[in-house]
Amino acid sequence: MTTPFEPGATVVRREIMRGEPWIAIPQICVHDDGELLVTYTPGGSPFGYPEDGTFPVGRHPWLLAGSTHWRGHGRLELHWTGVEHSVFLFWAGEEREFQGWYLNLEDAPRRTPIGFDTLDHELDIWWPADAETYEFKDVEEFEETGPARYPGRMAEIRAEGDRIAARLDAGDLWWDKSWADWTPDPSWTPRDLPPDWATLPYESR
Repeated sequence: MTTPFEPGATVVRREIMRGEPWIAIPQICVHDDGELLVTYTPGGSPFGYPEDGTFPVGRHPWLLAGSTHWRGHGRLELHWTGVEHSVFLFWAGEEREFQGWYLNLEDAPRRTPIGFDTLDHELDIWWPADAETYEFKDVEEFEETGPARYPGRMAEIRAEGDRIAARLDAGDLWWDKSWADWTPDPSWTPRDLPPDWATLPYESR
């Protein structure tokens, strides 16, 4: 098993699209026991976009939109080994009010010396904190962009969304709800990406 990251360590989340890096975000390790990896992206964290590549599905949409840094209170991510989704948590406002659970369909994390590699699957499930149930997000976008981004994987990604929805419908919430009350260490500030982040070896799906 890969040695877990220590709390406070920099963890680089890279997305690998069609065999090459697409975006990278430096995050901070909150918890890592080898099975559950929890990372935090402080507001102001920079986005890294590779300079070189073939970009078979085009550049990352955030780059095309001119986004260079994470905004707001930051994002907490819960990742499980071998699981094809993560759970994101968001907060807003001066009181840092919890907004809800965002179940992000993505590649199961593949550990690297600097963090982990994954790929967002576009399709998501959002359960607002004040809502009785959830809703699927970006369904049309997934159907439009998915065949090029995830060739041969559309059915399995849809199946993962259905599996998550079935567990939610059954009241089977598999993550610790107390993360909603979590607050970051006030000394944690945005981290820098290592200079070799785009060339560090990676595995593709």
